[in-house]
Amino acid sequence: MALTTTIAAPGSSSAASASFATPLEMLGECHRRVERQCATLARLVPHLAEHGSDRAAREAASAVLRYFDLAGPKHHADEEEDLFPALLESMAGSDAVCLRELTESLAADHREFERRWAAIRRTLQEVAAGRAARLEAAEVQGYADLYSRHIAREEGELLPMAARLLGDAEVERISLAMQRRRGLLPESLP
Repeated sequence: MALTTTIAAPGSSSAASASFATPLEMLGECHRRVERQCATLARLVPHLAEHGSDRAAREAASAVLRYFDLAGPKHHADEEEDLFPALLESMAGSDAVCLRELTESLAADHREFERRWAAIRRTLQEVAAGRAARLEAAEVQGYADLYSRHIAREEGELLPMAARLLGDAEVERISLAMQRRRGLLPESLP
């Protein structure tokens, strides 16, 4: 059983078209990466039990650590610092109350991911270092399930709403902020 992950899911058409020019699609593609990393975590549970912290386990653990330590927080910041406020600004009156509840709930999920990730991260660091460690199946499944529910809400409610409500200028501002957050543009650009 292979533990490695790929950048784009086989047959995924959005992977090729998602770019900073289409930040809402880029956020959706990030969800595919989260799902692949969660699948790697799930495969790592039985692999560790059978093979221990062998080379494949160390490589998989290192890849998952890199993703959730680097890309995951940036994705959450893209949403909380740029997308959520832009959506709230685009709404008026009582509609904003529903949207505020949605964005607050999704932001609370982000805090729960951080809490759960801390426990999984400690185990993965041991594996990546080649030390014996046991990854708890229930812990991994709970993390993956929470992400699955979260992604379903974002893709079923939040991103379609953003596509309808945000104008080109706001989408461009979000795109630039995402690029700056990743060090692809200087902070001084508007």
